[in-house]
Amino acid sequence: MQGSKPNRVCRGRAKGISFVINFALGLAAPFILAGCAVGPNYARPPADVPADYKENSNFRVAQPSDAITKGTWWEIYQDAQLNSLEQQITSNFSLRTAQARFDQARAAVRISRSALYPTATGSLAISRVHPSSHRPLVTSSTTTKAYSDFSLPVDASYEADVWGRVRRTIEASRSEAQATAADYANVDLSLRAELALDYFALRGLDAQKQLLDSTVVSYEKALELTQSRYKGGLASAVDVAQAQTQLETTRAEAIDVEVQRSQFEHAIAVLIGKPPAEFDLPPLPLTSPPPSIPTGVPSDLLQRRPDISAAERRVQEANANIGVARAAYFPRVTLTGGGGFESTSIGTLLQGPSGLWSLAGQAAEVLFDGGLRRGTTEEAKAAYQQSVDNYRQTILGAFQEVEDNLAALRILAQEAETQSGAVAAAEHYLSLSVTRYKGGVTNYLEVTTAQTVALADEVTAVNLLSRWLSASVLLIKAIGGGWDASKIPHV
Repeated sequence: MQGSKPNRVCRGRAKGISFVINFALGLAAPFILAGCAVGPNYARPPADVPADYKENSNFRVAQPSDAITKGTWWEIYQDAQLNSLEQQITSNFSLRTAQARFDQARAAVRISRSALYPTATGSLAISRVHPSSHRPLVTSSTTTKAYSDFSLPVDASYEADVWGRVRRTIEASRSEAQATAADYANVDLSLRAELALDYFALRGLDAQKQLLDSTVVSYEKALELTQSRYKGGLASAVDVAQAQTQLETTRAEAIDVEVQRSQFEHAIAVLIGKPPAEFDLPPLPLTSPPPSIPTGVPSDLLQRRPDISAAERRVQEANANIGVARAAYFPRVTLTGGGGFESTSIGTLLQGPSGLWSLAGQAAEVLFDGGLRRGTTEEAKAAYQQSVDNYRQTILGAFQEVEDNLAALRILAQEAETQSGAVAAAEHYLSLSVTRYKGGVTNYLEVTTAQTVALADEVTAVNLLSRWLSASVLLIKAIGGGWDASKIPHV
């Protein structure tokens, strides 16, 4: 039976503290329920969206692609090596930095939400006091003996969110976290697009190197022919010199391509988070034109571009900050409560007569601030307008990017077709020139000229293919790469 006494005391202590906290929450409940969030409620700003893209009338619109819909848009190119590289982009340190920024913003939401709940503190104080016999108001009958003081207080305070300041702060923090999540998606999309651009540029250089190497072999044969004709008295030393010059110039061009290729290879290594010294890509020339890209309708762009979603979320954040600023015009209602035990003896500290409690409420209003609240509100309104203008400008920039790359794909497709005809004509011209030279009808200068024209047209055709593929990557990036605003987390 004696062992049950401490339990009864502990239960009594817990009930006392629980009473204080429940009473404080009960007192705050009417304020919470009756409270209203001052400031404008958020509505997405209107934006001018065309019914269709201007270039769609001249562009071959593709059917929706499963790869782009799932977000793995690079799979549309059906390149196993590109797919493997894209899977490694998660090691990129810029992407990890963006993830850390989102984690910080998400933690800030938790910090803001903590203001919805009371703050409670507890302590244990032990003191031994001997009062002075000469202190004020001491008489001969007043005891000045030393005494002990044991206290176990629990204090709670709570600011009632009557005017919605805390709720608006949470709304602003949540919007910023969602904007940061969209920023992360935008960084991911940009890095993957940059990887694809560098990859296709490198493959274009591989194709150019392959072309130059095969041309060097042809020029070596042409030099041997010229040297044989020179020895037979059918060609001059000038012809040999021209053939030698053409060969060495082309060899130099083939070597120079390796410089650019190395730079793109190093850039790809950094994008996937590897030191350039530990990364190699074997040559693989470009051979196929880009696939057709599904563009959707312009209104979809508002949901498919992560940068647009980030800008829109920051509009809501700025709107919520107006409410936070306006809430400063109203009194701040604070409720405090405390309870615990105090005794001069540790043995009686947790007994009923040692209990103590207090409750208090306060409404504080700023009477004069020198225009601080007005300035803060005007600043919040201006920040909101800035975010709206930035949102609309982001939309306009997105439409421009889509139109630019739709036009680039259309024009480059036509140019590539025309260039193919130019290559065929140049090869025919070279074949005729070589035949005429072998027949002694013309000198080697005509052959050299034909060789220069043919090589230039073939290099141009290779570069066009590389630019064509790059334009398709940029179009996919411009339409959001299969991302959707529904992927923004609810924080």
